[in-house]
Amino acid sequence: MTTHPTLYYVPKTRATRARWLLEELGAPHQLVRLDPSKGETKTDAHTRRHPLQHVPVLESAEGAVFESCAICLHLAAGTPLLPPDGSYERALVYQWVFFGVTEVEQLLGKLAGERRKEPVDAGRVESFTKKLARPLAALDAALAGRDWLVGNRFTVADLVIGALLTWAERLELLAALPNARAFSQRVKARPAYQKAMAD
Repeated sequence: MTTHPTLYYVPKTRATRARWLLEELGAPHQLVRLDPSKGETKTDAHTRRHPLQHVPVLESAEGAVFESCAICLHLAAGTPLLPPDGSYERALVYQWVFFGVTEVEQLLGKLAGERRKEPVDAGRVESFTKKLARPLAALDAALAGRDWLVGNRFTVADLVIGALLTWAERLELLAALPNARAFSQRVKARPAYQKAMAD
């Protein structure tokens, strides 16, 4: 009897990336939605899966893997969503995945957090917005004249960057970046994205 991998996740978090990738692959899997407000990420069982009690976690017969980008790269191996090992295109996928999480994600999180505060510190909001301008402009330039970031087909790079640029669009940061804005619209039109975001 084959046991399908299980994804432990919380909607509208970084776990959505792994949820979305599973939908893109159409791979058999099980979903376990956790509710942090009920302490479901703090249980002993989940702590054994993730020492910091975060999501997502992908559990298979071999064991558990955490960190959303690690899960995505692992699941995409051997599929069209990740170019062959050792290829230049594989290196570019890695480049954009790590660019997203190091240059964009942290700043988006800080900006979103500042905007939720009462009262809002306008100076800090402006500072984070300015810091985001360069990496977002770099993505806009990279997307000029192309639908996707690597090899003109959808890959894990587009999934990770797409999750971040749709977030940036919700924060109204893409008004002057037409390529990034069009990319965000293409991402949101994908059925797998829509299914993952419907939770």
